[in-house]
Amino acid sequence: MQSAAATKLSMTQVLVAGAMVVTLSMGIRHGFGLWLLPVTQAHGWDRGTFSFALAIQNLSWGIIGIFAGMIADRFGAFRVLLGGSVAFALGLVGMALAKDALTFTLAAGVLIGAAQAGTTYAVVYGVIGRQIDPSKRSWAMGVAAAAGSFGQFLMVPVEGALIRELGWDQALLALSLVALLIVPLAFFLREPGFASGAAPVRREQTILQALGEAFIYPSFQLLMAGYFVCGFQVVFIGVHLPSYLKDKGLSPEIASYALGLIGLFNVVGTYIAGTLGQRIARRKILAGIYLGRSIAIALFLLAPLSPLSVYLFSSVIGLLWLSTVPPTNATVAGIFGVAHLSMLGGFVFFSHQIGSFLGVWLGGVLYDRTGSYDVVWYISIALGIFAAIVNLPVRETPIVRGPAPQAA
Repeated sequence: MQSAAATKLSMTQVLVAGAMVVTLSMGIRHGFGLWLLPVTQAHGWDRGTFSFALAIQNLSWGIIGIFAGMIADRFGAFRVLLGGSVAFALGLVGMALAKDALTFTLAAGVLIGAAQAGTTYAVVYGVIGRQIDPSKRSWAMGVAAAAGSFGQFLMVPVEGALIRELGWDQALLALSLVALLIVPLAFFLREPGFASGAAPVRREQTILQALGEAFIYPSFQLLMAGYFVCGFQVVFIGVHLPSYLKDKGLSPEIASYALGLIGLFNVVGTYIAGTLGQRIARRKILAGIYLGRSIAIALFLLAPLSPLSVYLFSSVIGLLWLSTVPPTNATVAGIFGVAHLSMLGGFVFFSHQIGSFLGVWLGGVLYDRTGSYDVVWYISIALGIFAAIVNLPVRETPIVRGPAPQAA
């Protein structure tokens, strides 16, 4: 029986269990680009159809993530993680068995989007924010984000091998069993305060008051704008890079290694970003990341395409891949506190997912119309410069509240 005095989980338990959840969830999801060509060829669909399903996935993830965050803030992450794991498994089974585009979109889009909302950063970062001391919060978020990147490095080559050995549909069924491993991990993130029915974090605001405060605060708006760009860039690259490379005559194995390298180097990048976030202004870290992405993409397009150039690009973009996540979420926590962190993080992430929707969908649509990904690459470069600029004015200091915050 948990004692009343036990109000926090150990840091090791939170980091290990949270990291493993994110590793599985993000690792499986990062490999979806490997299914673009097998699925479209098997069903006779164009790339826009597959891209639209994943675009809906990102939008579903963003919308449902807001409510998943509210539930996690109110009742704890445990219930949300359980539901997310089951939804993940059902979505993967649906992708394998779907015979038409609508069913595939409901499975890959709506169900897996809901699963991602319940098993990734907003929910896990809520636990970190409540359970880990603020002096180590940015670092801890970097560890969790690095775990998601390690999942990409670990899972993408595995998914490529499963497709080759089992076929694309059986590979999805195998992954559905892997997704259910999140269920036992959720028990290690069962927060004592929620389990006993007592609120572990004192709430000075209602949900409406917290939202009203955040949405009129300029720095919150700027963080959302930057995260929109993050979503556009990483999902476009993650989903369409394998097809882009195959169009240029490179083998599918090179694409698998490229995605794996992105994940491997992002382990380093996210950890460094989280660690630096404890020492220097996070707005400067974010501006540097977005500008670095634009430079990396421009150089990739200008250089002669070869396996070496692909691996170099993947390594550099990997360092910048999800390294926006720890400083962005730590900034939100630093400004507004942790009582509504999962919900506010969910709203910021919703902006990310609108960008993801447009990145993956425009990638497919503009390719079908022009026969090339060039326009979307150029848009990604311009957006990266925009995001670097808008993050510089962000104020990271805690917001000053009056004695009675007013609802919006």
